[in-house]
This record gives sequence, structure tokens and C-alpha cells, in this order.
Amino acid sequence: MEREHNLIPEDILWKRFLYRIIYRSDTKLGKLFDIVLLSLILISTAIIMMESVPQLDKKFHYTFLILEWIISLFFTAEYWSRIAVVKNKKQYIFSFFGIIDFLALVPFYLSFFFPVTKYFLIFRMLRMLRIFRIFNLLDFMNDGYLIVKALKNSSRKIYIFLLFLIIFSVIVGSLMFMVEGGRPGFETIPQSIYWAVVTVTTVGYGDVSPITPMGKFFAVILMLAGYSIIAVPTGIVTAEMRNKRQNLEKICDRCGNEDIDDDARYCKQCGKKLA
Repeated sequence: MEREHNLIPEDILWKRFLYRIIYRSDTKLGKLFDIVLLSLILISTAIIMMESVPQLDKKFHYTFLILEWIISLFFTAEYWSRIAVVKNKKQYIFSFFGIIDFLALVPFYLSFFFPVTKYFLIFRMLRMLRIFRIFNLLDFMNDGYLIVKALKNSSRKIYIFLLFLIIFSVIVGSLMFMVEGGRPGFETIPQSIYWAVVTVTTVGYGDVSPITPMGKFFAVILMLAGYSIIAVPTGIVTAEMRNKRQNLEKICDRCGNEDIDDDARYCKQCGKKLA
């Protein structure tokens, strides 16, 4: 994930001044701007949630509407200001935060034509990720990157596990359809598969349950198996995170490469012998 301060400000004085306020948080104005921005994000999110409550929406509809207009216009001006004050505009527009800023605006303007899309404004909560930069918590972002990297490296194992889980659920669901003989909740194989998935994932809504002794026996086996099955992806990702963290502790002094295997004697990027 690219940090915003890699962006280069324009040479014009007022743009450099505005850049320091918008993109940096090492000045009083910059810190104040960021705090105001985060506060407006929280207010906007609260408005969206309250609008979904009929009693509140009926009583404060126009108040919510006015506040949403003010906040959205502020975010629009802020978005275009971020583009205007940097040289590498495409770098911001297609960056992680640039895409999030854009997605935070689109639902507001789409709601003019499709009113229901206004609830997608909840995506503005993603802008709260800037709190890590504002309060100098970028190390937490590195930990987040570690989790994403571990999930990516474990993806093949997880896909295989999910395939096995799908096959297992289909087989058990089909067996339950035969055992229960079309009783409520098991009238069709797809409905029985739904029950199998809910049970094996230990969610257990309780809306469907077997009645026959054999069906209850299958349910017990499935519930016990569920605890073992859920532990599999957790173990895969945890092992990958542990390996990745160990690798990150090794850094090449010459080129700064951090992707170093546990048993590596030389840097794979520059060939320098490792200590």
C-alpha cells in the first residue's frame, strides 16, 4: 500500500501550502484538517445509519439531507483539491486512498438517479484508515500488509480446502435429504445443503433441525466435524504469517530486500552474502 506522502506537490506556492495541509499532518493546520475530515466521516456514517430508521428519517429527514449535502460537497472539494495540488495526479487517482476517496463520492451523485445507492455512502468508513497516518501508526499498516500477504500466499491451500468443504456439504446435504424423507427444512437437496453448510460452519441458526434418529446422528457427526474443519484455514494462515514475519526480520544490507527465505545464505536480489 503506497503512502500518500510519496506524492509530489506542484511548484506553485499556494498549492504547496495546500498540499501540506491536505496530505501532511505534521503542522497544526494539517492535523486540524485531518481531525475535521475524520469527524465528518463519522457524522456522515451516523446520518446514513439513522436514515435507515423510519421514525428518525421521518422526523429529521430535511436535517439529514442538508447535512449530507454539506458533507458531500466538502468531500468533493477535498477530492479535487488533492488532485490539483500534486504533480503525479494519476499516482494519487489510482492509489489505494485515491480509489477509496472516489468511491466515497460516487454514491452521493448516483443517488440523484438511483436513491437507494445513497446507502453505499457507508464506504466512507474506509477513509478512516487515514487515522494510522494521522496519529503516526503506520507500523499498524505494515501488520495489515503482513496479514494480506499471508492470505495471498495461502490462497491455493484455502481454495483446495473450500473445494473439499463444498463437496462434503453437498454429500451430507444429499444424505440428509434421503434420511429425513422430505420433512420441513429438508424438502429438497439444495435446502438440505443449506442446513449442512450452516451446521458445518458452526453458525447454527436453528431454523432447520433433523427429526429422525439417523438424521440427528448425522447432525452430531457434522457438528463435531465442524470444529475440526474451521481450524484448518486458521492453521494455514497462522503458519504462513509466522513464516512471513521470520522472513521480514532478515533484510539485505546492500539492497534492502526483505523477501529472504529462512535457509537463504545469499540475497536473491543482489547476491550479497547474508550475515
